[in-house]
Amino acid sequence: MDSEDASGGFEQLHELITSTKDVKGFLDGLAIFASAAMTKATNENIQCAVTLRRRKTRTTIAGSSQEAVTLDAIEQSLDDGPCVEAMRIGRPVLLTDVAVDQRWPAYSATLAAAGCASVLGVPLELDGDAAAVLNLFAPRPGVFTNSVISAAEVFADMARRTLEISVRLTQADQLAENLRAAMESRTSIDVACGIIMAQNRCTHDEAFEILRTASSHQNRKLHDIASDIVATVNRDRPLTHFDP
Repeated sequence: MDSEDASGGFEQLHELITSTKDVKGFLDGLAIFASAAMTKATNENIQCAVTLRRRKTRTTIAGSSQEAVTLDAIEQSLDDGPCVEAMRIGRPVLLTDVAVDQRWPAYSATLAAAGCASVLGVPLELDGDAAAVLNLFAPRPGVFTNSVISAAEVFADMARRTLEISVRLTQADQLAENLRAAMESRTSIDVACGIIMAQNRCTHDEAFEILRTASSHQNRKLHDIASDIVATVNRDRPLTHFDP
């Protein structure tokens, strides 16, 4: 992969971030893009799957085709194969020819039956407890030469960096949503306390204790009790007195 291809690759990967709503959508696009990039590099029909590991759980999460997803999912179920090995040791692992290489006989037999002759696993080291691997499938043996492996590593590094950005943006969105929900919840509780204070001529602490007791007795969340009080007042049906 030359500098021009790398530059174009970065642009397309960043476009994926802005055009997809979550990490799963980004990985689907990444698998398709990796398939196209490696097909161009080899002049062969290269399929790609993406395996993601978080908190010791490993899952095939995306693929350029259903065939790629199926082949990779079989490897995950066997817990044995080049892509599993690549994720474990942190460097590319090549299965050059399923008819010759017998390191993973059960998986090799499945690949051969599906018309796949060679596999390359390229790891993507991520921050924290997450890791991913690009699983590239070729229809002929000997397709993944040293130069192709080098190109795949360059692409994998670009994918790693953009994937980390995608994960961070998703986490930032989730954090913002959680903060928004927390603020809304706090606002409802404060407003409800104000209503109870006015109707019961009590302090804020006493109003909050009334809310807390009602939440406990009714086995409902404090926020839900508060929201009902606020909604009742907003519907112009004021409460003259609130009891838990």
